[in-house]
Amino acid sequence: METLLSGFQAEIGSISSDIKILQEKSMDMGLKLKNRKVAESKLAKFVEDIIVPPRMVDIIIDGEVNDEFLRTLEILSKKLKFVEVDPMVKVSKALKDVQPELEKLRQKAVSKTFDFVVQKLYALRKPKTNIQILQQSVLLKYKYIVSFLKEHGSEVYNEVRGAYIDTMNKVLSAHFRAYILALEKLQLDIATYSDLIGVETRSTAGLFLRGREPLKNRSAVYALGERIKILKEIDEPALIPHIAEASSSKYPYEVLFRSLHKLLMDTATSEYHFCDDFFGEESIFYEIFAGPFAVIDEHFNSILPNCYDAIGLMLMIRIIHQHQLTMSRRRIPCLDLYLDKVNISLWPRFKMVFDMHLNSLRNANVKTLWEDDVRPHYVMRRYAEFTASLIRLNVEYGDGQLELNLERLRMAVDDLLIKLAKVFPKTKLQIVFLINNYDMTISVLKEASPDGGKIQMHFEELLKSNTALFVEELLLEHFSDIIKFVKTRASEDPTSSSEKPIAVGEVEPLVKDFASRWKGAIELMHKDVITSFSSLLCGMEILRAALTQLLLYYTRLSDCIKRIVGGSALNKDLVSISSIMYEIKKYSRTF
Repeated sequence: METLLSGFQAEIGSISSDIKILQEKSMDMGLKLKNRKVAESKLAKFVEDIIVPPRMVDIIIDGEVNDEFLRTLEILSKKLKFVEVDPMVKVSKALKDVQPELEKLRQKAVSKTFDFVVQKLYALRKPKTNIQILQQSVLLKYKYIVSFLKEHGSEVYNEVRGAYIDTMNKVLSAHFRAYILALEKLQLDIATYSDLIGVETRSTAGLFLRGREPLKNRSAVYALGERIKILKEIDEPALIPHIAEASSSKYPYEVLFRSLHKLLMDTATSEYHFCDDFFGEESIFYEIFAGPFAVIDEHFNSILPNCYDAIGLMLMIRIIHQHQLTMSRRRIPCLDLYLDKVNISLWPRFKMVFDMHLNSLRNANVKTLWEDDVRPHYVMRRYAEFTASLIRLNVEYGDGQLELNLERLRMAVDDLLIKLAKVFPKTKLQIVFLINNYDMTISVLKEASPDGGKIQMHFEELLKSNTALFVEELLLEHFSDIIKFVKTRASEDPTSSSEKPIAVGEVEPLVKDFASRWKGAIELMHKDVITSFSSLLCGMEILRAALTQLLLYYTRLSDCIKRIVGGSALNKDLVSISSIMYEIKKYSRTF
């Protein structure tokens, strides 16, 4: 048994050592398998990245440029990058086999895509081509080609870039040149260098210049009128010249200016987005638009030195401001410099034309301007309309510089109006002339800014002071004795011993005279006011003020009589205050 058991033990010992050996072999095989799998995965990836399948060669060399071609181009691009970037690849023998083939494929892909893109670009040059549709529906589909050329054919990419810039520069320049030529036929001339506030209308130079335009446009030199609508139509589509020409429409220059810049903004927005999408370069835009900018500048530089329309210039300044806001909302900065430049060129021209108006008032010839007529003077009407127009165009902007210039203009017109008034021989006529002009100016300014700015308030003060002067003049014409008495004696104490007391005899003729003709005098005053003042409303206000002042003088006279010894004897001749009040109300009602 012992021998048997010993044999078993020896056998178990040998089996145990066999199992151990097998375990070691198994572990060794497992490690080898793992290493082989790692090697295989790396090798498979390497082989996949480096080999050039025949199908790929066929598509690149013989295939059409379509979606499959573009996908194959992406695969080729990855292989070219893999070969260039991975340091292990560079030392591999496989590369020596594959590299010449890859290089041939790269060259073929670059030349094929270059020919394809250039052919598409030439389509842009064909007349009546819708560039934006061609860009969006055709070129953008193939934008990967441009990325491929940028990475793997930089010299060819620069040629494509140059070809696109050259094509678009020429095409857009021609578009804008043709559009500007068409717009110029639609231009309506508003003002010439002699259309100034302080220039006499009858000047012979003016007569010869008038032939070019209908008289209804003359008012547009100073009055804004319907022209302000352009600021509400700022986002309307650009004018289509042949349609406007067919209807024989003519437009002030600011309408054409808005159309041109609307077209520029829309074209620039589209082109800027396309350059960014297709080339991934914003800088291309500026190279393309160098041509169109030059065309527009040339046109603008020919128009601006001959523009004497201050209202039009201010409208253009406001239009440019609105366009800057539009581009800012679109978040497209490509026109910032250009729009700033236009704005900077408009302001000095506006200032120059404005100063011409200002100097025309300062240097005006009073003798030739004066007319023997107390109604509002045409120079003052021009001034009122011109100022009202600029105030309206400044409502939302609060431009301090413009306000300062308007104040200078106001001072000049004040001086001229006083000079014109002084030519009238009688003080009363001078005052009537001033009141008529101030009243007309205020009514025109109220239309522009109902809240009444500084200038309006200034004229209201002048109207008030001149109305008071006129009332005195009017009353002195008809009731000078009473006024003189009331001003000199009525405030005295009749019982005072220091001065000569007021006697009944001194007052009686005044009372009787007033009683006999006061109604007739008021009727004459009414006729005088109706004929003197061009505005019925203003005239009735003045008549009411005169009658009220008369009532005050007469009340003081009545009070004085009550204090005179024996004054009660005149009561029968005194007109009752209520009678005068009734008469005043009667005239208020007629108005």
